[in-house]
Amino acid sequence: MAQKPKWVVQKEQDRRAAANATVWLFGLHAVRDALQNPMRDRLRLVLTRNAADRLGDVVPACGMEPEIADPRKFPVPLDPGSVHQGAALEVKPLDWGRLDDLSKPGQGNAPLLVLLDRVTDPHNIGAILRSAEVFGARAVVAPSRHSAPETGALAKTASGALERQPYLRVGNLGDAMERLKDLGYILIGMDGEAEETLGDVAPQVLDQPTAIVLGAEGPGLRERTKALCDRLVRVDPAGAFGSLNVSNAAAVSLFALRAGRGGPDA
Repeated sequence: MAQKPKWVVQKEQDRRAAANATVWLFGLHAVRDALQNPMRDRLRLVLTRNAADRLGDVVPACGMEPEIADPRKFPVPLDPGSVHQGAALEVKPLDWGRLDDLSKPGQGNAPLLVLLDRVTDPHNIGAILRSAEVFGARAVVAPSRHSAPETGALAKTASGALERQPYLRVGNLGDAMERLKDLGYILIGMDGEAEETLGDVAPQVLDQPTAIVLGAEGPGLRERTKALCDRLVRVDPAGAFGSLNVSNAAAVSLFALRAGRGGPDA
């Protein structure tokens, strides 16, 4: 029998690892929201007596029997600096389905997406998920590699948005961008050196499915990512110098692009 190429073996190993992966969510808000999310595959719930009392309105309905733990010997593999508030929940990562299903334009207002090019800080992505939920984005899309995976730190920063806002990680961001073009999306890349401004471009795309594309702080958008964008824009600062981190840039961009589109798209 012919030996499989190394890349095929690696892909199969990655797929098995992903299927077996689990995540520890921690903190009262993150655990509460995950317990109330019917999409969650929940495995193990660890609570201190105080946390169990504070979550007493949701634990009985979740179908899980919590392990009551001593707060001085909390038996969960969390980073030492994690503020768990006596609550931790082991879960499987959420499965949000296919890009085509999440992004397919419907009848009504033009949908918005957020694409992230190698944004690796879980706190930034958690904040972006919150903004995406507030401003009605269909999904936040990032590459499977070189982006922050679903973690407890990300969930805590997202403050519940991780349970409600699709966070889809794809094999190749460039291929996903080309697919979105096929679906009729206009791709707007954020670039501090761009000639056009976000304020000028946003009113021109009110009736078009739109994806805002943001790169990591420092490197920004990669060359292929930039080349695949239909428009490159910058946030025009009020003073001689101004810059935003990627999560703030996402919030500003979503606010500008949502204005005039009305409510959630159909």
